[in-house]
Amino acid sequence: MIRHLVLFKLNEGVSRDDERVQAGVRAFEALKDEIPELTFWECAWNITDRPIAYDFAINSAVADTDALKRYLEHPAHQAAAGQWRAFATWVIADYEFQGPAGA
Repeated sequence: MIRHLVLFKLNEGVSRDDERVQAGVRAFEALKDEIPELTFWECAWNITDRPIAYDFAINSAVADTDALKRYLEHPAHQAAAGQWRAFATWVIADYEFQGPAGA
């Protein structure tokens, strides 16, 4: 299985309450029902107030690298990520792990 982690940092002056951000969150939350390759999906706001912390996180899993490619190229993913480009930067880590389906 492949774990796909993404950490987002809102741009300077952009808040969680910004309507663009709220629309971006809704777009990411909807992906779990729109992209069949996802075997695990969660996204949420950071709950700590530390200078090195990122603001929003996605933790997901897919079966293999082919499924990851299909997920990344899926139009719903492209549209959601495109929204975030306007108000945030992010870092990504993709790695293999052993786990049951749905993990």
